[in-house]
Amino acid sequence: MFPKNAWYVACTPDEIDDKPLGRMICGERIVFYRAQEGAAAAVEDFCPHRGAPLSLGRVVEGKLVCGYHGLEMGCDGKTIAMPGQRVRGFPCIRSFPVIERYGYIWVWPGDAAQADPAKLPHLAWAESPDWAFGGGRYHIHCDYRLMIDNLMDLTHEKYVHATSIGQKELDEALPTTKVDGDTVITSRYMENVMPPPFWQAALRGNHLADDVPCDRWQICRYTAPGQILIDVGVAHAGKGGFDADPAFKASGIVVDFITPETETTMWYFWGLARNFQPRDKALTASIREAQGKVFAEDLEMLESQQRNLLTWPERKLLSLNTDAGGVQARRMLDKMIEQERDAAAEASA
Repeated sequence: MFPKNAWYVACTPDEIDDKPLGRMICGERIVFYRAQEGAAAAVEDFCPHRGAPLSLGRVVEGKLVCGYHGLEMGCDGKTIAMPGQRVRGFPCIRSFPVIERYGYIWVWPGDAAQADPAKLPHLAWAESPDWAFGGGRYHIHCDYRLMIDNLMDLTHEKYVHATSIGQKELDEALPTTKVDGDTVITSRYMENVMPPPFWQAALRGNHLADDVPCDRWQICRYTAPGQILIDVGVAHAGKGGFDADPAFKASGIVVDFITPETETTMWYFWGLARNFQPRDKALTASIREAQGKVFAEDLEMLESQQRNLLTWPERKLLSLNTDAGGVQARRMLDKMIEQERDAAAEASA
């Protein structure tokens, strides 16, 4: 179950710079490519001639050319030309609204008439020279909602990420959850704790002592259907924690864009935006590598969890105090799905 009338991250710009990219988003097979003047475009990954995937073709002067018999497709879903054929009567295929912004290609897989650019999230850090970003992408065999649960309850860090970002105080500092408009916020603060290995490295990267007690924070912000931004960081103890002067802390925003592929598979675009030492490319690379290893540990757990849930579909899962963020996020998501279904039923009545 996933809403389609929303913006999802489909790919990164470099994935379509040289050739078309076929990718399933919310159950829709879509081909992404660069059309006239390099603009990102997306249409159904289906040639109206013989049904071949257009993603197996190539782009010539902004036109998508089928790799089977040379049919040329326009970004509006209308056939432009085909060798030796008149194409006026060819059926149109579906086109999808796309926006290229913040280093991603976004797609609206639902009703194109409802695609409002104003509904794209605003990411100020992505347009500021005072911030650096490094990230990656994983294809994960699990229900995308399991990833939302995972990111809204970071208690698991103590166990899944014991050698990188986990520490015993995660169990001792209980999180709080609230709903603020269309955002679910789960916060956890740990005071006077030793920083775990990942944050020790981040402190060193900001030329700060890494062997002294620190105040640590995690503020997870979920916006339906698939965006979680997490304020994270450590500051030398007693300097103000989250509000500490930049001279005493290493902090950033964990960026999580969750895009359903099918009911049991998803695309996960991850990264860390930081506002310390933003021009240090070596630091960006080392943080990206370390973060990639952390998320790879989540991947193994989530895929194993999904296999269990498919094996025992009749078993109900428990919701504990630390699950409050995930529970509220699912409620928000379920409401969005229900509203979409009701609108579709009303339109077809």
